[in-house]
Parts: sequence; C-alpha cells; structure tokens
Amino acid sequence: MPDAILPVLTGAAGRAAKHVTKAEHGAELNAAQDNPGSLPRHIAIIMDGNGRWARARLLPRAIGHREGVKAVRRVVEACIDRAVGALTLFAFSSENWRRPSDEVGMIMDLFVNTLKKEVAALDRNGVRLRFIGERSAFSDNLRRLIAGAEEQTASNDRLELAIAANYGGQWDITEACRTVVRRVASGELQPQDVCSSDISAALSLADLPAPDLFIRTGGEQRISNFLLWQLAYTELYFTGSAVAGVRCRRIPSGRCAGMPIGGVWAHRGAGGAAQGA
Repeated sequence: MPDAILPVLTGAAGRAAKHVTKAEHGAELNAAQDNPGSLPRHIAIIMDGNGRWARARLLPRAIGHREGVKAVRRVVEACIDRAVGALTLFAFSSENWRRPSDEVGMIMDLFVNTLKKEVAALDRNGVRLRFIGERSAFSDNLRRLIAGAEEQTASNDRLELAIAANYGGQWDITEACRTVVRRVASGELQPQDVCSSDISAALSLADLPAPDLFIRTGGEQRISNFLLWQLAYTELYFTGSAVAGVRCRRIPSGRCAGMPIGGVWAHRGAGGAAQGA
C-alpha cells in the first residue's frame, strides 16, 4: 500500500468520506484481526461494469473482462490476508446468455483460460474452489475443468471461494423446493412440517453462513437475481467503480443483523453507498 494518505469510504450509509493513513490502516487491521468477529465471515460480490470500464477508455470489452480477472485475484488475496472465511463471486448469470454471442464466447474462453492458469495457485494458497449454478449449458471441456478444479482443491480450508456461473437465485430456490417436494413425496417429511430451514438446507451454499456483506461494482443498485434467499439480512454496498478498477484496502464497515463488520473498502475514483437489507 502506498504511504500516501488513501481516500476511503466507511461504507456505512450517511457517513462522510474519511482519509486514512497507512499507519491508521495497519492499526485498525491489527485490531480487527485481534477480534475476528468484527470481520465478515462471508462476502458476496457481483462483478459488474467491466465492459463500461473498457469503453470509457476506448478499449475492447474483452480487455475490461481480463482486467476484471486481475481484480478478482486481488480480492481473493485480500480475503485470505484478512481471514475472511468465504467469498462468493457472481461471474456469469443465467441471464448473461442474452448478451451478443461473440461476447459470451469470449467470456467462456476467459473462463477456461483462467481455470487453467489460476487453479494451481489457489490450491497452493489453501483456497477451496467450488462452482454453483446449472452446468449443463457449458462445454464438455469447461465442465471437466470445473470438476477437476473442485476435486483438486476439495481439502483446502483457508478460504471457500464459490463462483456463481450460469446461476440465478430463482433457479437456486426452485431447485431447493424440488428437493423438499421429493422428501415430502417419499414420506420423509410431512407437508405441515416443512419450514424455511428445509429450503435453506437444500440451497447451493447450504454449508456456508449467509453473506454478511454484499458488494456490487459498476454503479447499478440491485441484486439481479443473485443469492436471493441468502441475502435476506445482508448489508448491501454499491460502488460506481467497475471491478476492474477496484483496489482492495480494507473491508467495508457497517453492521449486519446486529453483528459488527469492521474495516473499509477503498475504491479508485468512485464512492459507494451502503444499505441495510
């Protein structure tokens, strides 16, 4: 981190921007590490705005997506450094198939190349990689790479990294409900005994705590069919920066469902706004 004073936002609604020196950052980070409960256990991010980031610089959209991959690497490293337990990234939604075919093809190629290049490093750093979403639409090669990456990293426990690909929150809830219906049909569960915990237990990330913090880059202020069930009590944080332009300093501060979340998330050239769900 540069020694210069860093412009940062506290990430809490209604608070003014503040400046934090490197020394102050180190002191707050040490305090957070001494009190693990002050950090989010699970962060969920919609990585948006890379195409617009590239267009604003008169660059091809493909470059924006590639820069987004680099930013994701920085986010993963920051989560490892700060002992965040889980990170879920919305890489490709079920609605993204509606984009121009050449862009979809480029994203799929980037997916393949990123898996080939990054899995070994993730494994060395103790990251368990998993993918959530409907895989049947992907090529055989991509499905094989996904399965291989999950198998290679299955025993790691330093960070749970979930990639939502061809994923939709409505799809996730529907699949969970189908699981519950099958339990009822088999006689394992009585209809009058069905409760929300049965659905929660059948969701894609049932073994992880619900996200404490949701971040969306790119300027849009909606959750766009991402983890609809799991975000019920999550703090929502929106920034105008594309993920390609984000530099990790610290994690946003705020409170979610009564639990303190310490730190700050810094952006280059843009502010943000936090909203309680």
